[in-house]
Amino acid sequence: MKGPQQGAPQGTPPGPQAGPLRVHRLTPSIYWVQGGIGNCGFIIGEKGVIVVDTTVSPASAKELLANIARITPKPVTTIILTHGDMDHTGGLAAFPTGLAIVAQENNKKNMEAAVAAGRRIVSVDHLPNRAVTENREALEIEGVRIELLHWAPAHTAGDLVVYLPQEKIVFAGDVFCMDQPVAVIHREQQGNTEGWVTTAKGVLDLNADRFVVGHGDVQSKESLQKRVSEAEIEREKVKELVAKGMSLEQIQAAVGDPPPQQSKTGPGGPRFTPFSEVVYQELTENL
Repeated sequence: MKGPQQGAPQGTPPGPQAGPLRVHRLTPSIYWVQGGIGNCGFIIGEKGVIVVDTTVSPASAKELLANIARITPKPVTTIILTHGDMDHTGGLAAFPTGLAIVAQENNKKNMEAAVAAGRRIVSVDHLPNRAVTENREALEIEGVRIELLHWAPAHTAGDLVVYLPQEKIVFAGDVFCMDQPVAVIHREQQGNTEGWVTTAKGVLDLNADRFVVGHGDVQSKESLQKRVSEAEIEREKVKELVAKGMSLEQIQAAVGDPPPQQSKTGPGGPRFTPFSEVVYQELTENL
């Protein structure tokens, strides 16, 4: 790992507020947490706790820390960020300084650039201080075997998948957002649909049986396989229709994707660009 690139994590849009956190036990030492808009988790190691994502805000992160303290007296020593979206990193400021904050190198650069440009309010001592530069890094943190994986730009340029091989558990971040019909790709953060397919298939190839996703309940390999197959079929269909010269509106009608002005998370929810439109943009931007 090593200790900035265009683009920046986007702020959480106005809309749904973070609800109270709900802590779920996966094993006696591994927990996943719902309720801060996006999921997060924590792992209790030999002498300290590893937190995976920090929820949406300092207030929500303080609640997370209080929940951890009710389960173990061990301090948080490490934070691993699956990507840079504010609903997963907005709580950083609530954590003590001096922690190891680990991020994929593109995410680290984007977060640094956002702070430098004034697009993100967080102190420099709460930015990532360790960068994952390889596609696969096997580590032992607090006595816990962890693999940190990055295949390609997917949801963002800096996605990082956290794999616990002994426990067969994966924290996948927003590579999988089960509250959306396909996949969410942030082109403004250099996300890419082809890279998403590569990344999603890589996650499925892991020897794991429980997948903590960025949004939604814990998933099985079978449920994620269905999502990946549907996305891959849609992507190939869009490619075929683009080659025939069809317009975006015609393509969306053919594949059944809603137009971008339709929110998929209910009133007040964020309005993400539909998967078909992202594919269309990628295929036609240089035409």
